[in-house]
Amino acid sequence: MNKIILSSIIIFFACNSIFGQSNDEKYRKDVESLDAIINAYYDVVSGSSSEPWEFERDKYIHSKNAVITRLDENGKAESHTLEAEYIPIGLSPKEDFYEKELKRKVSKYGNIAQVWSAFEIRTDPKTESNIRGLNSIQLHYENGRWFIDSWTCEMESDKNNIVTDFLNEE
Repeated sequence: MNKIILSSIIIFFACNSIFGQSNDEKYRKDVESLDAIINAYYDVVSGSSSEPWEFERDKYIHSKNAVITRLDENGKAESHTLEAEYIPIGLSPKEDFYEKELKRKVSKYGNIAQVWSAFEIRTDPKTESNIRGLNSIQLHYENGRWFIDSWTCEMESDKNNIVTDFLNEE
């Protein structure tokens, strides 16, 4: 009987230490540098259909009032909050989806940074595609960590060679 109680206590504390981690403990490495947070930015949206969405991690890397803006093929902007971004994602079944970063340019001044990041969208992480876009990501550094404040995305199209032009820049 004592072995069962002792085992239960050990399991309880082991689970509590694993599952009871704060987001700061779980995701701290994601926000320690610009490279880490941009890598996490792509990692949270990428994965197979069998992997769960990482909403908690995604929310952690963004600032409380982060704004997301997408430009359509005519250049018209549509902006919304991070929470609004989750609604259509949560309502549809998850599919294999991978955003692969192709090139990154970073400008940093004091506690603010601007990251330009070209990417392509894949359904298999090893298979290249021609679906590409460019992200403009704004960040700030506060309390020993980076936060994504906003990002704007424009996809490449027949009318717009934005990624090709970006990739060809020195």
